[in-house]
Amino acid sequence: MIKIGVIGYGYWGPNLVRNFAETRDAKVVSVADLDPRKLEIVQRRYPAVQVTTRFQDLLEDTGIDAIAVATPVNSHFELGMAVLRAGKHLWLEKPMAETSLQARKLVEEAEKRKLVLLVDHTFIYTGAIRRMAEIIQRGDLGRVYYYDSLRVNLGLFQRDVNVISDLAVHDFSILDYLLGEHPVAVSASGTNHFPGTPENLAFITLFYESGTIAHANVSWLAPVKVRQILVGGSKKMITYNDLEPSEKVKIYDKGVSFTDDPKQIREMRIGYRTGDMWAPRLPTTEALSLEAEHFVDCVQHQKAPETDGHLGLRVVELIEAATSSMRGRGETLYLQQREKAA
Repeated sequence: MIKIGVIGYGYWGPNLVRNFAETRDAKVVSVADLDPRKLEIVQRRYPAVQVTTRFQDLLEDTGIDAIAVATPVNSHFELGMAVLRAGKHLWLEKPMAETSLQARKLVEEAEKRKLVLLVDHTFIYTGAIRRMAEIIQRGDLGRVYYYDSLRVNLGLFQRDVNVISDLAVHDFSILDYLLGEHPVAVSASGTNHFPGTPENLAFITLFYESGTIAHANVSWLAPVKVRQILVGGSKKMITYNDLEPSEKVKIYDKGVSFTDDPKQIREMRIGYRTGDMWAPRLPTTEALSLEAEHFVDCVQHQKAPETDGHLGLRVVELIEAATSSMRGRGETLYLQQREKAA
Protein backbone atom coordinates (compact mmCIF):
# COMPACT_ATOMS: atom_id res chain seq x y z
CA MET A 1 0.00 0.00 0.00
CA ILE A 2 1.47 3.34 -1.09
CA LYS A 3 0.64 6.05 1.45
CA ILE A 4 0.18 9.46 -0.11
CA GLY A 5 0.05 13.03 1.14
CA VAL A 6 -1.32 15.99 -0.82
CA ILE A 7 -0.09 19.57 -0.48
CA GLY A 8 -2.69 22.05 -1.71
CA TYR A 9 -6.48 21.61 -1.69
CA GLY A 10 -7.47 24.44 -4.00
CA TYR A 11 -8.49 24.02 -7.65
CA TRP A 12 -6.86 20.65 -8.49
CA GLY A 13 -6.15 19.19 -5.07
CA PRO A 14 -9.70 17.83 -4.52
CA ASN A 15 -9.44 15.88 -7.79
CA LEU A 16 -6.12 14.37 -6.71
CA VAL A 17 -7.42 13.34 -3.29
CA ARG A 18 -10.55 11.79 -4.81
CA ASN A 19 -8.65 9.78 -7.41
CA PHE A 20 -5.92 8.58 -5.07
CA ALA A 21 -8.60 7.60 -2.53
CA GLU A 22 -10.17 5.41 -5.23
CA THR A 23 -6.90 3.93 -6.51
CA ARG A 24 -6.02 0.37 -5.66
CA ASP A 25 -2.86 0.00 -3.55
CA ALA A 26 -2.98 3.68 -2.58
CA LYS A 27 -4.14 5.45 0.55
CA VAL A 28 -4.41 9.19 1.18
CA VAL A 29 -3.21 9.74 4.73
CA SER A 30 -2.72 13.50 4.99
CA VAL A 31 -3.65 16.78 3.28
CA ALA A 32 -1.97 20.14 3.88
CA ASP A 33 -3.38 23.55 2.97
CA LEU A 34 -2.97 27.05 4.38
CA ASP A 35 -6.74 27.61 4.44
CA PRO A 36 -8.44 25.93 7.44
CA ARG A 37 -11.82 26.15 5.67
CA LYS A 38 -10.58 23.89 2.89
CA LEU A 39 -9.24 21.45 5.45
CA GLU A 40 -12.71 21.32 7.03
CA ILE A 41 -14.05 20.15 3.67
CA VAL A 42 -11.41 17.41 3.58
CA GLN A 43 -12.42 16.25 7.07
CA ARG A 44 -16.10 16.09 6.12
CA ARG A 45 -15.43 14.14 2.93
CA TYR A 46 -12.59 11.93 4.20
CA PRO A 47 -12.81 11.58 8.01
CA ALA A 48 -9.84 9.20 8.16
CA VAL A 49 -7.47 11.64 6.43
CA GLN A 50 -5.30 13.82 8.65
CA VAL A 51 -5.22 17.56 7.89
CA THR A 52 -2.67 20.26 8.66
CA THR A 53 -1.76 23.82 7.73
CA ARG A 54 1.96 22.90 7.81
CA PHE A 55 3.30 21.11 4.75
CA GLN A 56 6.36 20.23 6.86
CA ASP A 57 4.19 17.78 8.79
CA LEU A 58 3.90 15.66 5.63
CA LEU A 59 7.65 15.78 5.05
CA GLU A 60 8.34 14.65 8.60
CA ASP A 61 5.79 11.82 8.53
CA THR A 62 7.86 8.67 7.99
CA GLY A 63 4.71 6.74 7.08
CA ILE A 64 4.14 8.76 3.89
CA ASP A 65 5.73 7.27 0.76
CA ALA A 66 4.80 9.90 -1.83
CA ILE A 67 3.54 13.48 -1.90
CA ALA A 68 1.51 15.27 -4.57
CA VAL A 69 2.11 19.00 -4.86
CA ALA A 70 -0.91 20.93 -6.19
CA THR A 71 0.04 24.53 -5.44
CA PRO A 72 0.79 27.64 -7.56
CA VAL A 73 3.76 27.19 -9.89
CA ASN A 74 5.90 29.71 -8.02
CA SER A 75 6.05 27.25 -5.10
CA HIS A 76 6.71 24.08 -7.14
CA PHE A 77 10.49 24.19 -6.95
CA GLU A 78 10.73 24.84 -3.22
CA LEU A 79 8.10 22.28 -2.29
CA GLY A 80 9.21 19.71 -4.88
CA MET A 81 12.80 19.86 -3.75
CA ALA A 82 11.75 19.57 -0.11
CA VAL A 83 9.69 16.46 -0.90
CA LEU A 84 12.57 14.79 -2.73
CA ARG A 85 15.09 15.66 -0.02
CA ALA A 86 12.71 14.11 2.50
CA GLY A 87 13.11 10.86 0.55
CA LYS A 88 9.56 10.77 -0.81
CA HIS A 89 8.32 10.18 -4.34
CA LEU A 90 6.92 13.27 -6.02
CA TRP A 91 3.81 14.05 -8.06
CA LEU A 92 4.13 17.62 -9.32
CA GLU A 93 1.54 19.76 -11.07
CA LYS A 94 2.32 21.29 -14.43
CA PRO A 95 4.26 23.26 -15.37
CA MET A 96 6.76 21.63 -13.05
CA ALA A 97 8.72 24.83 -12.32
CA GLU A 98 9.03 28.50 -13.22
CA THR A 99 12.37 28.06 -15.01
CA SER A 100 14.18 25.30 -16.87
CA LEU A 101 17.07 25.62 -14.38
CA GLN A 102 14.70 24.76 -11.53
CA ALA A 103 13.16 21.92 -13.53
CA ARG A 104 16.58 20.48 -14.33
CA LYS A 105 17.57 20.55 -10.65
CA LEU A 106 14.39 18.68 -9.71
CA VAL A 107 15.11 16.00 -12.32
CA GLU A 108 18.69 15.63 -11.09
CA GLU A 109 17.60 15.42 -7.44
CA ALA A 110 15.02 12.72 -8.19
CA GLU A 111 17.51 10.67 -10.20
CA LYS A 112 20.22 11.05 -7.56
CA ARG A 113 17.86 9.76 -4.87
CA LYS A 114 16.26 7.13 -7.17
CA LEU A 115 12.79 8.57 -6.54
CA VAL A 116 9.84 8.66 -8.92
CA LEU A 117 9.03 12.11 -10.30
CA LEU A 118 5.76 12.41 -12.22
CA VAL A 119 4.65 15.69 -13.76
CA ASP A 120 0.87 15.93 -14.05
CA HIS A 121 0.38 16.49 -17.78
CA THR A 122 -3.06 14.91 -17.58
CA PHE A 123 -3.92 15.14 -21.29
CA ILE A 124 -1.35 12.42 -22.02
CA TYR A 125 -3.55 9.99 -20.08
CA THR A 126 -6.80 10.79 -21.89
CA GLY A 127 -8.25 8.16 -24.18
CA ALA A 128 -8.46 10.71 -27.01
CA ILE A 129 -4.78 11.68 -27.03
CA ARG A 130 -3.62 8.10 -26.57
CA ARG A 131 -5.77 6.95 -29.50
CA MET A 132 -4.43 9.80 -31.64
CA ALA A 133 -0.88 8.73 -30.79
CA GLU A 134 -1.66 5.14 -31.83
CA ILE A 135 -3.02 6.33 -35.17
CA ILE A 136 0.00 8.53 -35.85
CA GLN A 137 2.56 5.95 -34.73
CA ARG A 138 0.96 3.26 -36.91
CA GLY A 139 1.51 5.54 -39.86
CA ASP A 140 -2.20 5.84 -40.67
CA LEU A 141 -1.85 9.60 -41.14
CA GLY A 142 1.28 9.24 -43.24
CA ARG A 143 3.68 12.13 -42.89
CA VAL A 144 2.38 14.63 -40.33
CA TYR A 145 2.11 18.01 -42.03
CA TYR A 146 0.69 20.19 -39.29
CA TYR A 147 -0.86 20.47 -35.81
CA ASP A 148 -3.29 23.32 -35.23
CA SER A 149 -4.81 24.01 -31.82
CA LEU A 150 -7.40 26.48 -30.57
CA ARG A 151 -7.46 26.63 -26.77
CA VAL A 152 -9.38 29.71 -25.64
CA ASN A 153 -11.91 30.82 -23.01
CA LEU A 154 -12.98 33.87 -20.99
CA GLY A 155 -10.67 33.75 -17.93
CA LEU A 156 -9.55 32.42 -15.55
CA PHE A 157 -6.89 35.14 -15.38
CA GLN A 158 -3.78 33.95 -13.57
CA ARG A 159 -1.66 36.16 -11.36
CA ASP A 160 1.65 34.35 -11.48
CA VAL A 161 1.81 32.84 -14.99
CA ASN A 162 0.96 33.99 -18.51
CA VAL A 163 -1.45 32.30 -20.91
CA ILE A 164 1.37 30.27 -22.50
CA SER A 165 2.23 28.67 -19.18
CA ASP A 166 -1.45 28.15 -18.34
CA LEU A 167 -2.89 26.89 -21.65
CA ALA A 168 -0.17 26.27 -24.24
CA VAL A 169 1.52 23.98 -21.73
CA HIS A 170 -1.10 21.38 -22.71
CA ASP A 171 -0.22 21.60 -26.40
CA PHE A 172 3.51 21.37 -25.68
CA SER A 173 3.07 18.10 -23.77
CA ILE A 174 0.59 16.70 -26.32
CA LEU A 175 2.94 17.49 -29.21
CA ASP A 176 5.84 15.84 -27.40
CA TYR A 177 3.75 12.71 -26.94
CA LEU A 178 2.23 12.60 -30.43
CA LEU A 179 5.30 13.47 -32.51
CA GLY A 180 8.11 12.03 -30.41
CA GLU A 181 10.43 14.87 -31.40
CA HIS A 182 11.48 18.23 -30.02
CA PRO A 183 10.94 21.38 -32.10
CA VAL A 184 13.99 23.06 -33.59
CA ALA A 185 12.59 26.59 -33.42
CA VAL A 186 9.73 28.58 -31.93
CA SER A 187 8.13 31.91 -32.72
CA ALA A 188 5.36 33.56 -30.70
CA SER A 189 3.44 36.79 -30.49
CA GLY A 190 1.08 37.95 -27.80
CA THR A 191 0.18 40.69 -25.39
CA ASN A 192 -1.36 41.67 -22.09
CA HIS A 193 -4.29 44.04 -22.35
CA PHE A 194 -4.24 45.04 -18.69
CA PRO A 195 -1.09 46.77 -17.33
CA GLY A 196 0.81 44.87 -14.69
CA THR A 197 -0.74 41.49 -15.54
CA PRO A 198 0.70 38.48 -17.43
CA GLU A 199 0.07 38.10 -21.16
CA ASN A 200 -3.51 36.93 -21.77
CA LEU A 201 -3.34 36.08 -25.49
CA ALA A 202 -0.68 34.37 -27.59
CA PHE A 203 -0.11 32.78 -30.99
CA ILE A 204 2.69 30.21 -30.99
CA THR A 205 4.35 28.42 -33.90
CA LEU A 206 6.72 25.47 -33.48
CA PHE A 207 8.97 24.18 -36.26
CA TYR A 208 10.23 20.58 -36.45
CA GLU A 209 13.15 18.96 -38.26
CA SER A 210 10.73 16.50 -39.88
CA GLY A 211 8.94 19.37 -41.58
CA THR A 212 5.92 19.33 -39.28
CA ILE A 213 4.69 22.76 -38.23
CA ALA A 214 2.55 23.27 -35.13
CA HIS A 215 0.44 26.27 -34.19
CA ALA A 216 -1.37 27.06 -30.94
CA ASN A 217 -3.80 29.90 -30.36
CA VAL A 218 -4.31 30.45 -26.62
CA SER A 219 -6.37 33.15 -24.94
CA TRP A 220 -8.23 34.15 -21.79
CA LEU A 221 -10.23 36.73 -23.74
CA ALA A 222 -12.53 34.60 -25.92
CA PRO A 223 -16.33 34.87 -25.59
CA VAL A 224 -16.65 31.06 -25.60
CA LYS A 225 -14.61 28.12 -24.41
CA VAL A 226 -13.02 26.16 -27.27
CA ARG A 227 -10.71 23.15 -27.04
CA GLN A 228 -9.99 21.90 -30.56
CA ILE A 229 -7.03 20.28 -32.31
CA LEU A 230 -6.51 19.49 -36.00
CA VAL A 231 -3.74 17.17 -37.17
CA GLY A 232 -3.16 16.90 -40.89
CA GLY A 233 -1.16 14.18 -42.60
CA SER A 234 -0.32 13.05 -46.11
CA LYS A 235 -2.87 10.21 -45.89
CA LYS A 236 -5.52 11.18 -43.35
CA MET A 237 -6.49 13.94 -40.95
CA ILE A 238 -7.71 14.04 -37.35
CA THR A 239 -9.99 16.43 -35.49
CA TYR A 240 -10.23 16.47 -31.70
CA ASN A 241 -12.85 18.44 -29.79
CA ASP A 242 -12.40 17.95 -26.06
CA LEU A 243 -15.77 19.55 -25.27
CA GLU A 244 -17.76 17.03 -27.31
CA PRO A 245 -19.67 14.62 -25.04
CA SER A 246 -19.01 11.81 -27.51
CA GLU A 247 -17.02 11.29 -30.71
CA LYS A 248 -14.28 13.59 -29.46
CA VAL A 249 -11.88 12.23 -32.09
CA LYS A 250 -12.73 11.92 -35.78
CA ILE A 251 -10.50 10.59 -38.55
CA TYR A 252 -11.05 11.85 -42.08
CA ASP A 253 -9.83 9.98 -45.13
CA LYS A 254 -9.09 13.23 -46.89
CA GLY A 255 -5.92 14.61 -48.40
CA VAL A 256 -4.06 15.93 -51.39
CA SER A 257 -1.67 14.33 -53.85
CA PHE A 258 1.10 16.08 -55.76
CA THR A 259 2.79 14.95 -58.94
CA ASP A 260 5.79 15.94 -61.01
CA ASP A 261 4.73 13.68 -63.88
CA PRO A 262 5.17 15.80 -67.06
CA LYS A 263 2.13 14.13 -68.59
CA GLN A 264 -0.09 15.31 -65.75
CA ILE A 265 1.45 18.73 -65.12
CA ARG A 266 -0.46 20.17 -68.06
CA GLU A 267 -3.71 19.35 -66.29
CA MET A 268 -3.27 19.77 -62.55
CA ARG A 269 -0.28 18.98 -60.32
CA ILE A 270 -2.40 18.70 -57.17
CA GLY A 271 -5.25 16.24 -56.74
CA TYR A 272 -7.77 15.99 -53.91
CA ARG A 273 -8.99 12.83 -52.20
CA THR A 274 -12.20 12.59 -50.18
CA GLY A 275 -13.10 9.39 -48.36
CA ASP A 276 -14.97 8.31 -45.26
CA MET A 277 -15.00 9.75 -41.74
CA TRP A 278 -14.99 7.53 -38.67
CA ALA A 279 -14.95 8.14 -34.94
CA PRO A 280 -13.06 5.53 -32.89
CA ARG A 281 -14.44 4.29 -29.60
CA LEU A 282 -12.51 5.85 -26.74
CA PRO A 283 -11.95 4.51 -23.21
CA THR A 284 -14.26 6.13 -20.66
CA THR A 285 -11.85 5.86 -17.71
CA GLU A 286 -11.10 9.25 -16.20
CA ALA A 287 -7.61 10.36 -17.25
CA LEU A 288 -6.62 11.35 -13.73
CA SER A 289 -7.67 7.93 -12.44
CA LEU A 290 -5.43 6.23 -15.00
CA GLU A 291 -2.60 8.60 -14.14
CA ALA A 292 -2.96 7.93 -10.40
CA GLU A 293 -2.80 4.16 -11.01
CA HIS A 294 0.25 4.67 -13.20
CA PHE A 295 2.00 6.72 -10.51
CA VAL A 296 1.36 4.09 -7.85
CA ASP A 297 2.63 1.36 -10.18
CA CYS A 298 5.78 3.37 -10.91
CA VAL A 299 6.43 3.82 -7.19
CA GLN A 300 5.86 0.14 -6.47
CA HIS A 301 8.12 -1.07 -9.29
CA GLN A 302 10.59 1.83 -9.53
CA LYS A 303 9.61 2.66 -13.11
CA ALA A 304 9.90 5.96 -14.96
CA PRO A 305 6.47 7.56 -15.53
CA GLU A 306 5.26 8.37 -19.04
CA THR A 307 5.15 12.01 -17.98
CA ASP A 308 8.44 12.05 -16.11
CA GLY A 309 10.67 14.94 -15.15
CA HIS A 310 12.41 14.93 -18.53
CA LEU A 311 9.10 15.60 -20.30
CA GLY A 312 8.32 18.27 -17.71
CA LEU A 313 11.71 19.89 -18.37
CA ARG A 314 11.20 19.91 -22.15
CA VAL A 315 7.82 21.59 -21.67
CA VAL A 316 9.26 24.26 -19.36
CA GLU A 317 11.99 24.95 -21.92
CA LEU A 318 9.32 25.53 -24.57
CA ILE A 319 7.38 27.85 -22.25
CA GLU A 320 10.55 29.86 -21.69
CA ALA A 321 11.40 30.01 -25.38
CA ALA A 322 7.86 30.94 -26.46
CA THR A 323 7.62 33.62 -23.77
CA SER A 324 10.98 35.06 -24.77
CA SER A 325 9.95 35.11 -28.44
CA MET A 326 6.64 36.76 -27.57
CA ARG A 327 8.38 39.51 -25.62
CA GLY A 328 10.73 39.94 -28.58
CA ARG A 329 7.72 40.57 -30.87
CA GLY A 330 7.84 37.22 -32.61
CA GLU A 331 11.59 36.71 -32.83
CA THR A 332 12.39 33.17 -33.98
CA LEU A 333 14.37 31.29 -31.34
CA TYR A 334 16.34 28.15 -32.21
CA LEU A 335 16.25 25.41 -29.61
CA GLN A 336 18.84 23.00 -28.31
CA GLN A 337 17.94 19.45 -29.29
CA ARG A 338 17.36 16.95 -26.51
CA GLU A 339 16.99 13.19 -26.58
CA LYS A 340 13.76 11.82 -25.20
CA ALA A 341 14.17 9.90 -21.97
CA ALA A 342 14.25 6.15 -22.42
